[in-house]
Amino acid sequence: MPQPDAPPFDLAGCLEGVRRRDQAAARALVDHLYPLVIRIVRSHRPRRVAEEDLAQDIFLKMFTRIEQYQGAVPFPHWVSRIAVTTCIDQLRAQKRRPEFRWADLSEGEADVAEAVMTNENDVAVNDAMAAHELVHRLLDQLNPDDQVVIRLLDLEQKSIAEIATLTGWNQSLIKVRAFRARRKLRRLFLDLQREENS
Repeated sequence: MPQPDAPPFDLAGCLEGVRRRDQAAARALVDHLYPLVIRIVRSHRPRRVAEEDLAQDIFLKMFTRIEQYQGAVPFPHWVSRIAVTTCIDQLRAQKRRPEFRWADLSEGEADVAEAVMTNENDVAVNDAMAAHELVHRLLDQLNPDDQVVIRLLDLEQKSIAEIATLTGWNQSLIKVRAFRARRKLRRLFLDLQREENS
């Protein structure tokens, strides 16, 4: 985090240094962009991939493609797009998990699911982590593109335009993917409910 009286980060100078193969400039650029990249990684990382490994992969791609950066968008947006695409690629490469059943849920996750199914609005505060885990287990059942859309739109509250910038997808495609992904999530949840009731 920059000190209050520190001069503002000189991105243009840093990029010029990186293009000249200046190691200090490369380290400064990574330090500057690390908070942005790690936030994206934490939001979109496949469960079986270490976040530091994925962040390193993103920075490697950034440096190998830096000559392609033309300045049409702000550099952090360009890096964000690389980060999101890298996460999507990792999700695609990861073998799809087999569907899980009610019996696979932890006790806390089962309690949260039961509360949702019975329309109980008072889920205990200590069940927040279980609710979080349940949501992510359901999300893991979606294909990678659907996961990304739901995470960005519903969990991170990004706008359709912001998602289009990050992913390169057109806005109509994002809306369709979001609709279909929500429908799949609902179907997965209803399957869990039917299994519990049978």
